[in-house]
Amino acid sequence: MNEIGAQPNRISKHTKIKGDIISEADFRIDGKLDGNVKTTGKVVIGKDGYIHGKVECVNADIEGSFNGELLVSDLLSLKSSAVIEGTVSVSKLAVEPGATFNASCTMKGKGGAASSSNSFKSTVGSSANEPAKAS
Repeated sequence: MNEIGAQPNRISKHTKIKGDIISEADFRIDGKLDGNVKTTGKVVIGKDGYIHGKVECVNADIEGSFNGELLVSDLLSLKSSAVIEGTVSVSKLAVEPGATFNASCTMKGKGGAASSSNSFKSTVGSSANEPAKAS
């Protein structure tokens, strides 16, 4: 017995797709997609993956590259190899040192209302963002 959304979808490395994808399941992209993705699940862009377009999802893990509009209703996790350009709207954002985040970012609170809007153009480095130390 399979639940809706139980089987993730995958676009493999060396595969290029041009068009729009609508799914209720999770999606992993290790190839290249020129188009839009809309899912009620999670989107994962693998290290060799690339999306140019609009992505709407609940959660996203990005190791590869993204250029366009990214709408994540819960958590966006950027791994150290991620390269993000465009506009981003999230509830929660996690960025590993080394990720490149060149985006206009809007963070929404629990009620869905925007709490702040910032433009970031930086590469997060391990020595550049040291945590504050208590005396």
